[in-house]
Amino acid sequence: MTDLRATALTLFSAAVDRANPARALRDQLASSPLPALPNGGCNIIIALGKAATPMMQQALKMIPQPRRALVVTNPENLRDIPGATTMAGAHPVPDQTSAAAGRAVIDLLATATAKDRVIALISGGGSALMVSPAPGLSLADKVAVNELLLASGLDINDMNLIRQQLSQLKGGGLLRHAAPATVSAFILSDVIGDDLRAIASGPTTSPIGTPAQARDIMVRAGIWDDTAPPVRAHLTATTDEITKRPTATNTLIGSNRHSLQAMLDAAKGWDARLISDQLTGDVEAAAQTILDAALAAPSDHPVALIFGGETTVQIHGTGLGGRNQELALRLAKLAAEQLDGDWLFLSGGTDGRDGPTQAAGGIVTRETWARIRASGADTDSLLANNDSNAALAAADALLITGATGTNVADVQIFLRSPS
Repeated sequence: MTDLRATALTLFSAAVDRANPARALRDQLASSPLPALPNGGCNIIIALGKAATPMMQQALKMIPQPRRALVVTNPENLRDIPGATTMAGAHPVPDQTSAAAGRAVIDLLATATAKDRVIALISGGGSALMVSPAPGLSLADKVAVNELLLASGLDINDMNLIRQQLSQLKGGGLLRHAAPATVSAFILSDVIGDDLRAIASGPTTSPIGTPAQARDIMVRAGIWDDTAPPVRAHLTATTDEITKRPTATNTLIGSNRHSLQAMLDAAKGWDARLISDQLTGDVEAAAQTILDAALAAPSDHPVALIFGGETTVQIHGTGLGGRNQELALRLAKLAAEQLDGDWLFLSGGTDGRDGPTQAAGGIVTRETWARIRASGADTDSLLANNDSNAALAAADALLITGATGTNVADVQIFLRSPS
């Protein structure tokens, strides 16, 4: 089993390394340098998201003075950067630090002139790290909505559509505040399918949808009546007409698909197969999808099944965990009941953090489910309570990497040796 674990960690590292934000930005700026500014112009650099720190560090090496620079990232990735102001917001639920970051971004953009260029370095997580509620809404209103969204089981695109309608900066709002300066954005995608409108809720793009669509999604998800009255009033009163906004040059520099290919390339000596780059939806269904693929795979030689995506969790309990940990736990249960031979499954967030925990995800084997039960834990109760972190910890099955400084959603690896 040691070899399986070492292989899985090697493949996971390949995925994270391919998403290295500094290297991706360096390669892009080296191949397509930014044009010179007019006399008197300034480069205003705003780095937003979980990969903001390394992206800004690289940008400051390549983008000339004069410049002003601001970093907004999560606390785990916050570093002092000479030449830049650095701030941490909260994730996954925004708080007053996120609101302070939103105000700082708006204040910096207010200094932009027609001679200036705004350079936005965008990565996943930015939606919560930087918030500026729409007029008439409080931070408490936005926090309450975000908590409802995270517990609703909605996919990331639907959640971002709603968030955009409640914000001054999301869904192209950054462009309005940057005008009349030009805007160039370099984007590291944590969204499956790489819809730029959904990454960090699209501060430099058009919005995903309209207020009416946001209302409909919330009604279907059963959270409309639980939403604060000011939010319902805002979504009801706001016109569905898409407000005209400036445009930006948006460039994608890294994504989950690139990382999946890196894992395939690193799986030397294995029959490596990309099964899905669209592993989305509820973790229970995703676990069954993975098990089905494992059962269908050859058993007479080493097989590595690769998946990428971003699943969701229906929260019914008060336990601690995240989508990758719950997916690993559910797969451990299913595979222990139906799969023979030596196998290992890893599910991890490429940012190194899964939900409000210190784990990136889980690594489970044919022994994990039995170990949890042997610890005295009530496995069914832990699952029902969404307490995947405690369950995996009982079997020493947590994937802990620390913050990686990048974020291109989640990757999954299933390894099986011959019986």
